[in-house]
Amino acid sequence: MRLFQVAAVLAALTGPAVGSELPSSAGTLSITPMARGLEEPWGLAFLPDGGFLVTERDSGRLLLFAGPDAEPVALSGLPKVAAVGQGGLLDVMVPRDFAESREIYLSYSVDGFRNLATALGYGRLSEDGTALERFRQIYRMPLGGRNGQHFGARIVEALDGALFLTVGDRGEPDLAQDFGRDNGAVLRMARNGDIPADNPFASSWSAPRVFSKGHRNPQGAALDGEGRLWIVEHGAQGGDELNRVEAGRNYGWPAISYGLNYDGSKIGVGTEKAGMEQPEHYWDPSIAPSGLAVYSGRMIPQWAGDFLIGSLKFDMIARLDADAGMVEERLSAPETGRVRDVREAPDGSIWFLSVYDGAVYRMAPAGK
Repeated sequence: MRLFQVAAVLAALTGPAVGSELPSSAGTLSITPMARGLEEPWGLAFLPDGGFLVTERDSGRLLLFAGPDAEPVALSGLPKVAAVGQGGLLDVMVPRDFAESREIYLSYSVDGFRNLATALGYGRLSEDGTALERFRQIYRMPLGGRNGQHFGARIVEALDGALFLTVGDRGEPDLAQDFGRDNGAVLRMARNGDIPADNPFASSWSAPRVFSKGHRNPQGAALDGEGRLWIVEHGAQGGDELNRVEAGRNYGWPAISYGLNYDGSKIGVGTEKAGMEQPEHYWDPSIAPSGLAVYSGRMIPQWAGDFLIGSLKFDMIARLDADAGMVEERLSAPETGRVRDVREAPDGSIWFLSVYDGAVYRMAPAGK
């Protein structure tokens, strides 16, 4: 869909936008459309001035919305992406120092001869808000692959300013246990892509940005209130996982799993193996998790510390109650079709991307 078509759709939303009301454990929640007319929206991030950014996977566009009623600007200066399979323009991250640096980080897939790979880069938002200037790629998988699946690609800024980037197994499960490869890993690097001196494997591994291994396809990542990293990742047939990620740990894929292969056969040795971590929560059957927020409680105090996870399969947002042993509440409404990303906005409302609707939605207690 071209930019003028997106603008026309948004123009229809000016004035009071009406969405669903959703009953929940926190009372009635109102869902309001913030933007529509998007093509395969994948990543969402907020700007400190009240604007927000959305990536479109297939088109490779990064759209800047100055506010809920603003027409989008398709930023120029973006990298060329390989929209192959599950690849394309993926996540977007605005660092905490944006007001000074104006940097915006993007993850995306790039192509080479038999080398489709996850990459990370950044540019500086121009003063007029129309372009990413001097875009620089700071990371690309040294060895990619032919498969167009399992890119991972969520970006998180750690409290110390380092970057975490999730990378899937790229459709080659055994490489998630190859400690000389970046496949099936959470990577940690400096803002310019350099290897931090305190990375756990920087001096001993041939993949020195690796922070943890044994992941299948992590498509959600976030910090909790204490600055600890959490991810959600796709299993096979069953076995989607929520993991608290710690340095130097092996999370097991494909040696252990709570799921089965798609032909019904067993994966690895079962659900446990010495030296491999157990998930904090797993789903069977799979929900196909994508997007993760650890909620602060700012607008809904009773949900403080809970996990909000989008589902690409069951058209809902899963809330895991951390204080009650990860008891799950499923938040489902007409708008929660194939939820790709979930974020907490600066005001404490919950925003999410619906692939089916091609839309950004805001969810908050009625009247807020």
